[in-house]
Amino acid sequence: MKTFIYAVPLLLSMIQKETLGEIVELQRKELKLVETGIEREALKLLKPMQNFALILSGVRRCGKSTLMRQIISRTKGFYYFNFEDPRAVNFEVNDFQKLDQIFKEKYGEQEVYFFDEIQNVQNWELFIRKLVDNKKQVVITGSNASLLSKELGTRLTGRHLTYEVFPFSYTEYLKIMKAKPQIESFRRYLFEGGFPQYLCENSPFVLQELLKDILMRDIATRHKIRNIKTLNELAIFLLTNVGKEFSYNSLKTTFKLGSINSIISFISFFEDSYLLFSVPKFDYSYKKQIVNPKKIYSIDNGLSNKNSASFSEDEGRMLENLVFISLRKKSKDIFYFKEESECDFLVKDRGKITQAIQVCYKLTDENKDREISGLIAPLKKFELNSGLILTYNQEDDFLVEGKKIITKPIWKWLLEK
Repeated sequence: MKTFIYAVPLLLSMIQKETLGEIVELQRKELKLVETGIEREALKLLKPMQNFALILSGVRRCGKSTLMRQIISRTKGFYYFNFEDPRAVNFEVNDFQKLDQIFKEKYGEQEVYFFDEIQNVQNWELFIRKLVDNKKQVVITGSNASLLSKELGTRLTGRHLTYEVFPFSYTEYLKIMKAKPQIESFRRYLFEGGFPQYLCENSPFVLQELLKDILMRDIATRHKIRNIKTLNELAIFLLTNVGKEFSYNSLKTTFKLGSINSIISFISFFEDSYLLFSVPKFDYSYKKQIVNPKKIYSIDNGLSNKNSASFSEDEGRMLENLVFISLRKKSKDIFYFKEESECDFLVKDRGKITQAIQVCYKLTDENKDREISGLIAPLKKFELNSGLILTYNQEDDFLVEGKKIITKPIWKWLLEK
């Protein structure tokens, strides 16, 4: 009796070979019909490689699948499967062998495998490891940093290369909007952000539904969270307070949660889904970095604007968020500096602080001394020769206490990067 009870759900959850074959063919046809869009900046850096699985990781709807299709368009022979397809909802790790047989029967022997949103399949890394060991080239996408890193760290250690995909940069925004690099187009980008579908459809519902999908599908369902109301309220609160300091204790009190661990878990889930990023205060002590207040930043200004009533009222914080995302694309070692004075961003590279950056909407007689002194302090502390003040549209240079202070419009700085 026990054997019978176990066997029935196992059989129900597996996909029949004939059905799987039909899905493969339909996806292949659909792949040809979907436009590949503007060429992403990352395309020239990425290509399938033997002995490594190439992982494209990033927030939902940022363009990972499109980037994969652009790589496919440059690949002669390949296999492809999209696990986000509702028709493949019952796919299990045991079905990979069946899928591989179907690939070979329909398309012959190929060297490159493309798998979209593979994190939907539990234990997927077992099959990927087998392919890599057999010298196959593999490209996969995934929307959950924690899930991918955990599985990559167990069975794919040293056998994968990860590239994080973000919404459109300012340069990519100019391409899709067919606009010129100038202050007017930058202002639109500052408010609209870079999610491709929103820019094409120009409907706030796109970004509102995107937030719901991230919270429900990438977080609540995956982590079996019952307190959906608090999860939603915390997400909106943080999206609204981008660039501000927070502590776990203060959030626990604000949202009346009994345990600080709940707040820590929720913020960890937000970061794993690439929705939000926390930035620690710089300290040589890692323990102090953990307990000190952090700052919060959002994946995209447009997403914050369309899901918050007041974020767009503070253009200084919008600029700061935009600078953070640009820095985060290059480095995960980003801090804020706060002693007698404060500096928005420190960037660490190979164990050393290499950049100090201040973000200010506009330098005036009232704030100039404060902004410059906030930059001078870390320049002295970390023995840097120059620092950067990024503004909405001002350009100037200063020499203060032997340190060069470069003032530059953010839109010009983004074009350089």
